[in-house]
Amino acid sequence: MIVKGSKINDRYQIIKTLGEGGMANVYLAHDTILDRNVAVKVLRGDLANDEKFVRRFQREALSASSLSHPNIVEMYDVGEDDGQYYIVMEYVDGKTLKQVLKSRGHLSITEVVDIMLQVTDGMAHAHDAYIIHRDIKPQNIMILSNGMIKITDFGVSMALNSTQLTQTNSVMGTVHYLPPEQAQGKGSTIRSDIYSMGIMMYELLTGLVPYKGDNAVEIALKHLKEPLPSVRKIDPSIPQSIENVIIKATAKNPKNRYSDARAMHEDLKTALDESRANEERYVYKYPENDLDETKKLDDELSSLKETSKKETKKEEVEEDFLEEKKSSNKLLIILVSIFTALVLVTTVVMTIYLNKGEVKNKVVPDVSNMSVVDATNTLIDEGFEVSSEYKYVSSDTVKEGNVVKTMPDIGTKRKAGTEIILYLASGNYLMEDFIGDNYLEVKGKIEAACNCNVVVETEKVEEGKNVKEDAVLRTEPEAGKSSKLGETIKIIIPEIEYKYPDFTDGYTVEKVEEFAEKHELKLEVRYEESTTLEEGTIIKQNRAVDSVVTPGASLVITVTIPPQLDDEPVDDETTIDDGNVDEVE
Repeated sequence: MIVKGSKINDRYQIIKTLGEGGMANVYLAHDTILDRNVAVKVLRGDLANDEKFVRRFQREALSASSLSHPNIVEMYDVGEDDGQYYIVMEYVDGKTLKQVLKSRGHLSITEVVDIMLQVTDGMAHAHDAYIIHRDIKPQNIMILSNGMIKITDFGVSMALNSTQLTQTNSVMGTVHYLPPEQAQGKGSTIRSDIYSMGIMMYELLTGLVPYKGDNAVEIALKHLKEPLPSVRKIDPSIPQSIENVIIKATAKNPKNRYSDARAMHEDLKTALDESRANEERYVYKYPENDLDETKKLDDELSSLKETSKKETKKEEVEEDFLEEKKSSNKLLIILVSIFTALVLVTTVVMTIYLNKGEVKNKVVPDVSNMSVVDATNTLIDEGFEVSSEYKYVSSDTVKEGNVVKTMPDIGTKRKAGTEIILYLASGNYLMEDFIGDNYLEVKGKIEAACNCNVVVETEKVEEGKNVKEDAVLRTEPEAGKSSKLGETIKIIIPEIEYKYPDFTDGYTVEKVEEFAEKHELKLEVRYEESTTLEEGTIIKQNRAVDSVVTPGASLVITVTIPPQLDDEPVDDETTIDDGNVDEVE
């Protein structure tokens, strides 16, 4: 656990803990260099001590950092600080879909379609870059207050793929969405993500996972052998076209699934159209071979168990003293064999462990200012491996294309065989004219064109300046100017300042209510009698005209009403009956 206020890499100051898990702890931190809040995930436990995993984690996380899509959480940085391996990500102030399901049970059909359209759009972008997530589940999907979806844990899930079934704290959460081919130990493909998305869609609609069991192995076997329960049996209001999307995505045979996330996205776009209202249940084109083979194996296993029980019972009845003696001898032989085997295994394990312990740490040599070839040769000579993928950073002192730094850092000690990533001095990027364009698209274009750190900042603009909130006001550097690859590029977007109008100038109460709702104001209406002004006329407001509107503020207006006439006093000595007044004796 990292203490609040401490810094990681002398840059990311911890604000608070966001979550804890068997794989990593997640913290809200402040980037003191770029002055922004970020989420920092720090590896923990055995994973941080597993060099093979750490190398893969760094490689995969760096690969995932190239993704730029509105529905994918951005990765800003990957590194190591005093033995702590971390990734720095975009901070998303929202909830996971798992948290939403826990509070609501299940989601509506339109909500699920909207969520899955965003998830498939983000995954299509990742698949285009040949990046497979391998751990799609509601816990890894964030939803913001405005309904926007963010897919998380790209680098971690890719690195975890080969070891996740041994992680006791995370396997039960993952195995519910595990594709059959992964349960069999086969490699993951793009269609593996399709299967997990289909299972997740099933859960979002029903609030249930399709396969349950007492342990991970039991659930994995169900993915292999049991047909998917029908969502329409759980909720008949779900259209067949929606169930067909799930059926196709969760096929046991990958050939029967969507070819990629984009194909699933396109199918979802029309799933609620009237033209598909009477759609037939989807039938697989190819046989579900894995399912059939698994059933055969189960039948054979059951048959063998029954035969074994009968034979054991018969032997117990017929055995005599001689057989008991022979059995005792056999048992003794077996026990001796097992003991011998354990001694041999223990010896081998201890030998491997001791040999491993003999591997000495080596200092990462100073290869700064060297060419890539010279740096690579130097590192290999020292017993390190060199990543084939390079990162680029700006430098005023190092020649373009030469090494600026390494990860792990120069001078740190690492075991022989550790993979080293080279950071090279970058060239220049010529800024285009993006004024007026959508800032998210611009951010993606710049990041795709150069290895730059793109930062979005806001600038206050008065209402009525004819600018859109999501449009680029300007960039730094400006259009036509160049920036070194790896340097920070700023995109400036407007933060529109809304001001209070003069509500006494022709506004109705209804119009003020609309204004208050739009700007999240607390409206209070007071009334004042008037004999000269029309009822409903606004005569006062507590907010000065042209003062800046702040969401959550109180707005008080005073509105005219007609004078309220008091009732005429009635004489106690009279009674009123049908308009006639009589004296009471």
